[in-house]
Amino acid sequence: MKSKQLSPVSYPLQHELLTARLHDPFAYLGAHPVSNETVVRTFLPHAEKVWLQTEAGFTEMTCAHVDGLFEWRGKDSIPKFYRIRMRKKNDAAPENLHEFYDPYSFPLQISDLDLYLFNEGKLHQAYRMLGAHHLTINDIAGIRFSVWAPNAERVSVVGDHNGWDGRVHPMAVHHQSGVWELFIPGFPGHGIYKYEIRNRHSGEILLKTDPFANYHEIRPNNAAYTPTHSSFTWSDDLWMNQRKHWDWLHAPLNLYEIHVGSWKRHPDGKFFNYRELAHHLIPYLLEMGYTHVELLPISEHPLDESWGYQTTGYFAVTSRYGSPEDFKFFINACHQANIGVILDWVPAHFPQDSFSLARFDGTALYEHEDPRLGFHHDWGTFIFNYGRNEVKSFLLSSAHYWLNNFHLDGLRVDAVASMLYLDYSRQHGEWLPNKYGGRENLEAIDFLRELNIMVHDAFPGALTFAEESTAWPAVSRPTYVGGLGFSMKWNMGWMNDTLSYIRQDPIYRRYHHNQLTFNQLYAYSENFVLPFSHDEVVHGKGSLLGKMPGDAWQKFANLRLLLTYQMTCPGKKLNFMGNELAQAREWQVNQQLDWNLLDYKLHRGVQLAIHDLNHLYLETPALHQLDFEQEGFCWADCNDADQSVISYLRYAQDGSFSLIVLNFTPVPRENYRIGVPARGIYHEVFNSDSTYYGGGNVGNPKQIFSVAEPWLEYQDSVIITLPPLAGIILALTPA
Repeated sequence: MKSKQLSPVSYPLQHELLTARLHDPFAYLGAHPVSNETVVRTFLPHAEKVWLQTEAGFTEMTCAHVDGLFEWRGKDSIPKFYRIRMRKKNDAAPENLHEFYDPYSFPLQISDLDLYLFNEGKLHQAYRMLGAHHLTINDIAGIRFSVWAPNAERVSVVGDHNGWDGRVHPMAVHHQSGVWELFIPGFPGHGIYKYEIRNRHSGEILLKTDPFANYHEIRPNNAAYTPTHSSFTWSDDLWMNQRKHWDWLHAPLNLYEIHVGSWKRHPDGKFFNYRELAHHLIPYLLEMGYTHVELLPISEHPLDESWGYQTTGYFAVTSRYGSPEDFKFFINACHQANIGVILDWVPAHFPQDSFSLARFDGTALYEHEDPRLGFHHDWGTFIFNYGRNEVKSFLLSSAHYWLNNFHLDGLRVDAVASMLYLDYSRQHGEWLPNKYGGRENLEAIDFLRELNIMVHDAFPGALTFAEESTAWPAVSRPTYVGGLGFSMKWNMGWMNDTLSYIRQDPIYRRYHHNQLTFNQLYAYSENFVLPFSHDEVVHGKGSLLGKMPGDAWQKFANLRLLLTYQMTCPGKKLNFMGNELAQAREWQVNQQLDWNLLDYKLHRGVQLAIHDLNHLYLETPALHQLDFEQEGFCWADCNDADQSVISYLRYAQDGSFSLIVLNFTPVPRENYRIGVPARGIYHEVFNSDSTYYGGGNVGNPKQIFSVAEPWLEYQDSVIITLPPLAGIILALTPA
């Protein structure tokens, strides 16, 4: 049959369809009454012949344009949701016919209320509205696609299903919301797709991965998969119910920070998947005495070397290590073993990759247009526009998604300092002040407060951690008293001072004694975590062991001493993987940790010391119950700079205490007197110089009897032996 050739002037909507510019596909495609007839149009560029389902059966449609436009006109009734039958061009089996429901016979499904809340920045579960979702309409199953692209002239779902032709499945826009939608019946689960977007002003064509997709192709490919029906059944009710009533302020919290792809690998270098990780990691966490594992970002990202911090999928588990179901298995297994899981989450910036969020609809949609507000020169990334309501809905929904769908126990929020300050890492003239002329990012501050309110309200017992390195006040204080609302804040000041001190040759440490004591001036202004994180063992900084001065013996002794100090100081704990092995080299993302080091006594000794410190921390209320309260800490002696010794007491709620004494020189101290708050018999419960850990076994193996001799502020005292470059912990047996 000869096709009709129609001019753009006479048939503007047809012209828009054929040139991939059709803004309102439902105005042209599908069924439309015309006089006393019905006209049905469908665009199938790969079809040779097409038939329409009518009351009389399947009736052949007319080819209205050689590009693949087919049309039927008639008075026969057609079903509300009618089917189309197609024979493909050049099909090796011409008897093969493909039958499907016409997407343009189905009405739009997203509610006006959801659209309103999304546009107002108040839709915390936008992932249920946007993205790809299984949907059944009148017993007809398919996938509903939706995406926010307010400056688009046309948006289409493209993929293998339509030959990546943006003319086949153009989407409809919801009025002024900027949200586009299309239900495609019969669309398979685990099929790949993207959105093809044409900007209304420039005509630029963009091919974008769905921002709300749950699963992407494995890198370097980046299309999204349509969801499959979940078959996973959670069995962590006990953990989740207990978490609601968890008194985390007074509980031990010891985080093991890992990068999934480089903790351990298969002998051939392949990654462990999430299920394999559960099998290997959980027994290790339990044996070592960690309460939680903190994962470097496992949201989708294109480049391994970004460690996950260049996020392109804010709702997608990276496919490097398996599927979303596999990740649920991992978390469920952790919870069954009483291990919590914290996710590193990156709302501060996103990369420039053309397939992702950057200039999503041809304009600065998620970011600011002005680079003085919207671009990080240090990282080469875009900054979210926190003042745009839809962006706020996007980010809040991302946080909600991870906590809700994966039962995560908290979020570590990356680079908070960069969010708080408009002039962060910028020179004069490179930034714009806020409406009051200040440097504070008011919109980001509001976003962070809303984030923390949402998390603590919707997920009781879940935690939020701020990686914040400045003196911004009340980061971990409730929003109702003017704080940002985080549960805890990383104590970067303590970390920097401590590492700066420990790097000093012991002979010079007396001149830097204040770096050990200064922390107590602000230690209770926030709920602090004491971190030795991944950032401290990369980019030429050396491993923890590599930072230690002296010969081999001194390096290992210093490291054991450093870790003893961390585990006994007020504050919750975090250590990056490999610290417990005394890893000699810097962390490398492309290879596993050097587990063979455990064949060597000194490295094994550090691991054993960490093991015992961790368990002592868990089992001793004085070492964790009052981490955030001044009443939980008291100096025994903070002034012995000449000998580079500090000593302090840690108290529990019931008044019990531990006495910690740290000697930062390689000189053993005999007959060292320390004041104590109670009479009795003291005994050494930990000594980092034990031969068991690779030390020289200098210490106090016998009972230590207090004597009624005042020392400093105390009426009683003990005389002990201090091992060189070592820390000891003493406990009291009441007389």
